[in-house]
Amino acid sequence: MMALDICAAGCITPIGASLAETAASARARLANLRDGPWHNRQGEPHVVGRVPDGVLPALAEALQAAPISRREAQLLRMGHAALSEVLEALPDGVEVPLLLGLPEHHAMRPIDPAGFMQRLVRQSGAPIDLARSVAVPRGRAAGLMALCQAGERIASGAAGFVLVGGVDSFIEPWLLDTLESAGRVRSSVNGDGFSPAEGAAFLLLGDPARRAAPPLAVLAGCAIGHEPGHLHSDVPYLGEGLAGAVGRLLAEAPPAAPIACTYASFNGERYWAREFGVARVRNAGHFAQAMQMEHPAECCGDLGAAHGPLLACLAAHGLAGGYRPGPCLVYASSDGGDRAAALLEAPR
Repeated sequence: MMALDICAAGCITPIGASLAETAASARARLANLRDGPWHNRQGEPHVVGRVPDGVLPALAEALQAAPISRREAQLLRMGHAALSEVLEALPDGVEVPLLLGLPEHHAMRPIDPAGFMQRLVRQSGAPIDLARSVAVPRGRAAGLMALCQAGERIASGAAGFVLVGGVDSFIEPWLLDTLESAGRVRSSVNGDGFSPAEGAAFLLLGDPARRAAPPLAVLAGCAIGHEPGHLHSDVPYLGEGLAGAVGRLLAEAPPAAPIACTYASFNGERYWAREFGVARVRNAGHFAQAMQMEHPAECCGDLGAAHGPLLACLAAHGLAGGYRPGPCLVYASSDGGDRAAALLEAPR
């Protein structure tokens, strides 16, 4: 894959209404996990990461009578907010394809990817070329998986810029109950669980050969893997998916220096820590001994399909600001078998 400029990035999360706010909160380890509106089976409120309603745009008038769920309306509003930040860097008059990650966990009313994309354009007014856009319900890894496709499109000349992102919310009563039944939600009686959250994150990618302004960071490479022993599988877990993705990434885009910082999609469940342990051992020669480990879910909760793009946004912001050492490994793992890893470097 060719190197790409990360021209701009934007997000909205429980810890910030913009990338700058989210990055500052994550850097200071400021958490915003609070009692949610629904209770668990112990009669306690679910502790969740919610985006404050006051920072979101209203649902577009054209969509207020549409047959969409409360959850989908929230996704549209969060997507609108995050897109507004990142599209400030897009040249006037340019329509851009969007590669979008959507929730892999469905509530009682599943989200239709094509319909959601159309409604997102109506909600945000963003100059998105729907004919060249794709939305997939693949969870945390989806946004990072899309980075590889973005590289192919830009390298082929099919697009000058590509938007990559994700939007998700676990904060829905039926979904929370389903996840709690599976022992997934953190509570006073379950320490091996995650804090459900919500958010949206996007990156604008471009060709370095056409660079008109300094980018936040450079995407040096990315790779995709599949874990046969994923959470929904009866196959024994061996850690092959992430280890393979990281191995392919480092073979195809070997960093000039050892990886100094990793942004991981850890969410508090032990499974994910074991997974990274396998990947690091198998690729030990590429990691600095004093590598920094960042896992923002400890502050904002698990953002699902927005989590992978958020990690890339935060890594790019840290490299641009000089407060995170490069090169940075960014990776995300979905509850299904999808795994994706990317290498970000400071712009040259």
